[in-house]
Amino acid sequence: MSHRVAYYRVSTGDQNIEAQRAAMGGSFDQEFSDTGVSGGTLAADRPGFAKLLQAIRKGDTLCVYAVDRLGRDALDVQGTVQTLIDRGVIVDVHGLGKIEGDIGKLILAVLAQVAEMERNRITERCNAGREAARASLAATGRTHKGKHGLGRKPVYLANEKAIGTPDKIAAWRRANNASIADTARHFGVSTATVKRYCAAS
Repeated sequence: MSHRVAYYRVSTGDQNIEAQRAAMGGSFDQEFSDTGVSGGTLAADRPGFAKLLQAIRKGDTLCVYAVDRLGRDALDVQGTVQTLIDRGVIVDVHGLGKIEGDIGKLILAVLAQVAEMERNRITERCNAGREAARASLAATGRTHKGKHGLGRKPVYLANEKAIGTPDKIAAWRRANNASIADTARHFGVSTATVKRYCAAS
């Protein structure tokens, strides 16, 4: 008996697969996913996709949200699809349809190449932004977007409820003989932050 099998991938842990599942209509016999796995990882090296490859059978249909879910780059996508087709699996890409015959493979190859080019453009834009930020920071003490530094702000700057610097947090805990949990509640920071600040003081 053939099955409809879904595969989802999101790059970061704070994303979820529900949008992909909803767009693809649900009602799958089996579902596999990789959460927090970079698109730069070969498909076969992703834990969820590796399990899918072990479970999927001839006659099954693999449904994915987008071409780039099937591999790291155009070559990996083409290799993955060829492997699945050789095993008798039907590949169905949302918005594109079933990949069948040489024409289907050709269309997929072009789309995979376009997706790879777009990822490269995004990477180039990110790298250019980081370089501009570093240059501006070195020249003016602020990034080109007016920030005081690269990356996330320290908790005591980013959190509006956090009213103390690391030294003040550590000093308040000592002066009040407070527990880590009580100090965290007082300043509106995590217990990990309090531990880190108190250990450094």
